[in-house]
Amino acid sequence: MARTAREMRLTAEHVALVARDMPEEDLMEGATPSTDADYARYIAEILAAGPQTGEVWIFAYGSLIWKPACAFDEIRTGLLRGWHRAFCLGWNTRFRGSPQNPGLMLALDHGGACKGVLYRLPPGTVEENLNLLFRREMSQKPSSFPPRWVNVATEIGPIRAITFCIDRKSKRYVSGLTDAEIADVLARAVGSRGSMAEYLYATVKHLQDMGIHDRHLWDLQELVAARIDAAHGAAVASPPP
Repeated sequence: MARTAREMRLTAEHVALVARDMPEEDLMEGATPSTDADYARYIAEILAAGPQTGEVWIFAYGSLIWKPACAFDEIRTGLLRGWHRAFCLGWNTRFRGSPQNPGLMLALDHGGACKGVLYRLPPGTVEENLNLLFRREMSQKPSSFPPRWVNVATEIGPIRAITFCIDRKSKRYVSGLTDAEIADVLARAVGSRGSMAEYLYATVKHLQDMGIHDRHLWDLQELVAARIDAAHGAAVASPPP
């Protein structure tokens, strides 16, 4: 049966084919765990650098879309100019990869634009929720994708929000890979928190559900599905429309 124009080729069945239990690896080379004092400093620094309105928004472009790390009381979509989502954060050997098949995570890189999701933190719990967010996104130091304030265009006007952008000076910054090379990584890498195929599938699916079509990620999910099909000797049937 032919797939519709917006029906993903990469499916939950593909994700299940590559899933396996993996032990959590040690910290990645060159990193040390962030401490309670570090988290307190991260929060104080980011809040001091932002608008003093008492309102804090988070701009999500990857896994935070489908697995928010903290509570929120409002959600909307928006467009961030000057940055684009890219698989440029490598090489992950701990959560969604292994030393044998390291993963490659999404971060925001310079140039272009990115449609994503804005979450507003509940008033009165900003520091508490930033603590949860930073413990997930900045568990190791130094951070290769530190938080920063950005301006996001929305239907109600510009919103100042916190997001995570790649540090191009970091040793974990990866660039110059072709789509085929990225797809090779995403089709194989699995870690203690799941596979890169699952990460890609969930991100594309939730973007589509919110009316956001990312052409680059769409092309990658086609390529990753084809690689999983080839590795397992047969095509996975597409779900009915």
